[in-house]
Amino acid sequence: MHRRHLLSCLSLGALSTVLGCSAQAPQASAETVNPLNLSDAEWKRRLSPDAYNVLRHEATERPGSSRLLDEHRKGTFVCAGCDLDLFTSDAKYDSGTGWPSFWKPISGHIKTKTDYKIGVPRTEYHCARCGGHQGHVFDDGPRPTGKRYCNNGVALKFIPA
Repeated sequence: MHRRHLLSCLSLGALSTVLGCSAQAPQASAETVNPLNLSDAEWKRRLSPDAYNVLRHEATERPGSSRLLDEHRKGTFVCAGCDLDLFTSDAKYDSGTGWPSFWKPISGHIKTKTDYKIGVPRTEYHCARCGGHQGHVFDDGPRPTGKRYCNNGVALKFIPA
C-alpha cells in the first residue's frame, strides 16, 4: 500500500511539473479557523445577557457604553464568545462613533455578509470561529485600509500584551 501511494505521489508530482501546477495536498495555514458550534443553551450559560443578545441575535449595544472605548494598552481584542483573536491594539482608533473601532482585522478571523435590517445594505461581520456578531464595516476609516470595523464592545474581550 505504501509503494502504491509513493508511486501515485511521484506521478502526480511529475504531471504537476509538466502542467506548471502543484500536486501537494492543501496545507492548514495560520489563517485556518475551526468552527465552534454550541447549542443555544450553552451560549446562554457561557455569555452575559448583553453579550448573548449581541453575539447570538445580532443586537447592538448603546453607543458610548463600552469600557473598551478607553482601552489604549498594547494587546489583542478577542471574541467574547470563543476567544479568537480579532484585532490588535495597533489597529484600534477613536472613530468618534461611540463604539470601539478598528481599521484592520486579523486576517482570516472574521467573515462578512450583507445586512438589510435598516433598509439599506450594510456589511456585517462575524467571528470566523463561533459566528458571533461583532458589528459592521464601513468605508470611512483611516488609511491605509479606509475601513472602519465598528464593533460592539460587549462582543469583545481585551487581552493585554
